[in-house]
Amino acid sequence: MLRRKFIQSAALAATGITGISSISHAAGIVGPDTGYADSPYIIGPLEGYSPQIGTLVSMLNYNRMTIINATKALTMEQVDYLHDAKSNTIGALIMHLGAVDKWYQVNSFEGRDEFTDAEKKIWNDAMELGDAGRKNIKGKDVKLYLDLITEVREKTLAEFKKRDDKWLLAIDPKFGNGKQQFNTYWKWFHVCEHESNHRGQIAWLKGRMPGAKEGGE
Repeated sequence: MLRRKFIQSAALAATGITGISSISHAAGIVGPDTGYADSPYIIGPLEGYSPQIGTLVSMLNYNRMTIINATKALTMEQVDYLHDAKSNTIGALIMHLGAVDKWYQVNSFEGRDEFTDAEKKIWNDAMELGDAGRKNIKGKDVKLYLDLITEVREKTLAEFKKRDDKWLLAIDPKFGNGKQQFNTYWKWFHVCEHESNHRGQIAWLKGRMPGAKEGGE
């Protein structure tokens, strides 16, 4: 019982939401045949998508909600905080999430494996991170970063609505190194786990920036 309560409390803390009604409103998710907004803690099919795509979207929605809630109140100084010479800033990590979403978007929906020149101007530094990201991704309000990655995600979700589970499960023979097979579902599962990984980095950085409370993230 204690362990269950701890897990529930940790989940609520991660999202910054404290009540089921608030959760439902924030998620804006309507489940099939329910007629009401569901909690983001319900993983499963969503109205407007085929069953497995909807389940994937429910996971993507949850991850993105936690990223937004963890970063939306940060100041410019905080999103530009560089812990050491090899670190990435929170701003760069947010943009990196958008870049990866964008890359898998053009790969999955357009069959490309490279950005166009116009896309590179927006996303290349964020995709590569490192020195370019540290040098060029700074001096912007967090809202700009969140708005950019939200625009990308909205395009992804709109494209998902045009497709079905057969498409999601199909193997892409051109993807990877030729030694393994990958399907489209794996690509977007990877986007999901990738976002979870960087959420942990963001939490780590928040806990180490000047003024961070002891025992916090």
